[in-house]
Amino acid sequence: MMSDTGRFSRTKLIIGQDGTDRLKNSRVAVFGLGGVGGYVVEGLARSGIGSLDLIDSDTVDITNINRQLIALDSTVGEYKVDAWTKRVHDINPDCNIRAYRLFYLPETSDKFDFAEYDYVVDAIDTVTGKLELITRAKASGTNIISSMGAGNKLDPTAFEVADIYKTSVCPLAKVMRRECRKRGIESLKVVYSKEEPAITAQTPGSVAFVPSVVGLIIAGEIVKDIIGDK
Repeated sequence: MMSDTGRFSRTKLIIGQDGTDRLKNSRVAVFGLGGVGGYVVEGLARSGIGSLDLIDSDTVDITNINRQLIALDSTVGEYKVDAWTKRVHDINPDCNIRAYRLFYLPETSDKFDFAEYDYVVDAIDTVTGKLELITRAKASGTNIISSMGAGNKLDPTAFEVADIYKTSVCPLAKVMRRECRKRGIESLKVVYSKEEPAITAQTPGSVAFVPSVVGLIIAGEIVKDIIGDK
């Protein structure tokens, strides 16, 4: 019998045909395509997610090259959503992509119907945007996972998955705990680290091997939840 040599055949050996089909039939929205969000997209595309919504207003900057997968000399100046659309289609031409050159805030939230997503990824930086995203997803009963602070960190092994109310140390998580509690949000899956910041600066520093790990952790959580391996 001829062996299955499709592009996701090695994944199917682990998760089976049912898991492969669930991923193919799922739509995930990734808000923010920076160091974390970009690796989420990479992990999901290579896992066989069938539909992706990509949301980011930025263009690739030369300062992104040290940590963002899509950032190359050849892509500097391109919109990140456009560069990622091309890359995902190079990985999986059958992936259905909707790209939004948009900065997500309460003022732009009505452009999205959260009920149509199987999963939402919060990989944006602003607290206002994060809270609006989380509130909208929760109101629609849609799964969401949120990235806490990945900047100014050096230890990729320190990141863990937890409920927002189980977090500690991380300054962003502290703010999000308080604001989520105010809004009656009872739970929120996040990825965070207890590592103390390596530096304290208004513009956060970053390295190649921290946001990439956070993004792949998030992608892994989404895949496991979609295929039912909880």
